[in-house]
Amino acid sequence: MDKAQALHSFWSSFGLDAYDMNTVPTGASMPYITYEVSTDSLDNVVNLTASIWYHSMSWAEITQKADEIALRLSAGGQTVKLDAGYLWITPGSPFAQRMDDPTDDAIRRIILNVQAEFLTAA
Repeated sequence: MDKAQALHSFWSSFGLDAYDMNTVPTGASMPYITYEVSTDSLDNVVNLTASIWYHSMSWAEITQKADEIALRLSAGGQTVKLDAGYLWITPGSPFAQRMDDPTDDAIRRIILNVQAEFLTAA
């Protein structure tokens, strides 16, 4: 698994479709997660963002999903196996921020900040 595939694997592991934020298919239905793809090599920490998207009049479900992700990362982060090493994802700060959508009052978005360290020489 390469670095971009590892990011996809991590964000897809929360029971929602996950898309590189530049490749969301036309007509994709919420809920889903979009995420940045930015990579580096050993000893460099990359700050990344992801967004959880729900279509709802309530913040309850989307907040539960953000809490689920926070819980998984809170115990020292999460590693994902790469072909030649590991990806280590830890929470960033601030971890979560709610956003509204001026085009639709029912779109709920929470932006998540994480740090990724690619524990690989390449």
